[in-house]
Amino acid sequence: MQVIVETARGQEIGAVVTPEKDIPEEKLVLPLKKVIRIASCDDCCRVKENKEKEAAAFTRCQKKIREHGLDMKLVSVEYNFDRNKIIFYFTSEERVDFRELVKDLASIFKTRIELRQIGVRDEAKIKGGIGPCGRAFCCSTFLEEFEPVSIRMAKGQNLSLNPTKISGVCGRLMCCLRYEANSYENAYEAMPKPGDAVLTPDGEGHVKEINRKKKIVSVKLQESGYLRDFPLEEVDMP
Repeated sequence: MQVIVETARGQEIGAVVTPEKDIPEEKLVLPLKKVIRIASCDDCCRVKENKEKEAAAFTRCQKKIREHGLDMKLVSVEYNFDRNKIIFYFTSEERVDFRELVKDLASIFKTRIELRQIGVRDEAKIKGGIGPCGRAFCCSTFLEEFEPVSIRMAKGQNLSLNPTKISGVCGRLMCCLRYEANSYENAYEAMPKPGDAVLTPDGEGHVKEINRKKKIVSVKLQESGYLRDFPLEEVDMP
């Protein structure tokens, strides 16, 4: 069911995705906004018209950007539901002076104009697409906000550090590197470290190396001096 709701940006149309339910007060994000009404046929027609107007506004804005010689890439155009504002999303490697562009757009569309500079991750979220995993982008499907992702997370999961292997379509480290990072870190804390004394089925020894991904421990046996590999579950800390 589609409904008209009050948001920080004014009235918007949305879809009900869960039935009515009770939520603990401490989990509420205040202030709560109202559901104004169930969307009518006229409301749905307005949304369709807005999409058509957005496509036309995109073309006209691109033309104006070229006329002003601005170093910016237009990503998306968004009319709010009641058409009292148009938001133009763009990317640029530099800070852009778009004051004259805003004046031109305001004179064309006769409404409030907002130009919003976004990053490459935001661009991927808006445009959507298919990631290297073969699934739709996480950012455009369920991620509500971007959390920091570091190369350390890839190292901790024994992943290839080749940028083409761990980068998303946006060119930044893939968001999914964060999903299992904590699980790997917790698992590694319970593993023996290189140099630790351990007890194996072949006797005592010292850890030389650990393959965390395969959970294999290389141990130099104390009695024979041989270096042997053991599954992690067969290695005990004395």
